[in-house]
Amino acid sequence: MSEQNPYDQQPEDHEPTVQWGYDYPYVRPESTTSSTSGAYSQSSPEIAPAFGAPTQDPPRAARPTKATVAGLLIGGLMLGGIAGVGGAAGVLALNDNQSNDSAQTAVNSPVVDSGSDDPAASGSVEAVARDVLPSVVKINVVSQQGSGSGSGIIISSDGEILTNNHVASIANGGGEMTVNFSDGTSARASIVGTDPMTDLAVIKAEGASGLTPATLNTSDTLNVGAGVVAIGSPFGLEATVTSGIISALNRPVSVGGDTGSSGVTDTTYPAIQTDAAINPGNSGGPLVNMAGEVIGINSSIRTASDGQFGGGSGGSIGLGFAIPLKNVMPIVDQLRKGETPTHARLGVTVGDAASNDGLVSGAQIQTVEAGSAAEQAGIKSGDVVTKVGDISITGRESLVATIRGMRPGDSVTVTVLRGQDTHELKATLDSDEGTPAS
Repeated sequence: MSEQNPYDQQPEDHEPTVQWGYDYPYVRPESTTSSTSGAYSQSSPEIAPAFGAPTQDPPRAARPTKATVAGLLIGGLMLGGIAGVGGAAGVLALNDNQSNDSAQTAVNSPVVDSGSDDPAASGSVEAVARDVLPSVVKINVVSQQGSGSGSGIIISSDGEILTNNHVASIANGGGEMTVNFSDGTSARASIVGTDPMTDLAVIKAEGASGLTPATLNTSDTLNVGAGVVAIGSPFGLEATVTSGIISALNRPVSVGGDTGSSGVTDTTYPAIQTDAAINPGNSGGPLVNMAGEVIGINSSIRTASDGQFGGGSGGSIGLGFAIPLKNVMPIVDQLRKGETPTHARLGVTVGDAASNDGLVSGAQIQTVEAGSAAEQAGIKSGDVVTKVGDISITGRESLVATIRGMRPGDSVTVTVLRGQDTHELKATLDSDEGTPAS
């Protein structure tokens, strides 16, 4: 008698709205898309506009042109980072007569007063802010598609700045980008390299020297409940400091990315979840521990969607997500060298699975590529992955995010259910170098 798998593949469960910390300058509706995540080929949830056309303008400062609605809902996530200039939810369309004077090097911008000179207690939010604020910039982007602002982290004294791809990529195709430093000066900036799959970018401020690089912590010894500080420019308010705790680790986050020749690139990663307030304009800014070390890149937020979670708001409800720095730096090193970033790859297609009794869940293997890391490890179609190393796998996105948090060549133990039996299989992850990254 043939062995029956106790798991049935389940349809996708759409969650509350999650947003990038930035509103796209255009809406890209798609009913259903497929994407290969480096490790997996997956079907993305429905893509819909994050904001419907407003019937009336929200309260805002005067602005030079009417806002266009912009944003994406992908699986309940919204990008957390470019704020529309002069508005909370919209991104301004470019005024054809707009001056380029704002892009001049070393022009003055307002200096934000960080308070008195009295010494702050070590390990306090005040001490962290004083140490880190000089290493955080506001990024201003203007292109034919619109204009907006995000945040960035100084990583070299001569002007290299780390940010999100969804912030910097707006400047592609002839756009202009400037950065505002903490001392009130500004400079033009250009893109060094971008990686849509991990939503990372490195940009370079022109003519910069003597800057204060942030202290980076790539350790994976993070703890839930530990205090953290988020710094950035929410809604264009530069040098804004908020605080909270690490609410969860290895939280699977998946949002839509760029559309290329091979389809839509989904950004999926094992996020640091925090209740520190993160809003549009915070994307690309640092999530910092209480020692003043950057541990993550603020990238997306969850907001309540229409329905049982309330009206669709673009602001923080205490559910923010950052890309762990330990996953960031290998990609950053490749970008700084002018190399094409590589990502870990298992070589399977997967779907969500749940046991008939609902007690156990995992990622069900649908196909295994010939010659892949999965095939060499002995993974078979129909297997249900329940763990990778010490990380429990609860579904497709969980498996994708976990593999994305690793590097090509890493050896991992993949725990699978095959029928009624549990198997622990050793896999050495492939690289997606030379393969389509969609």
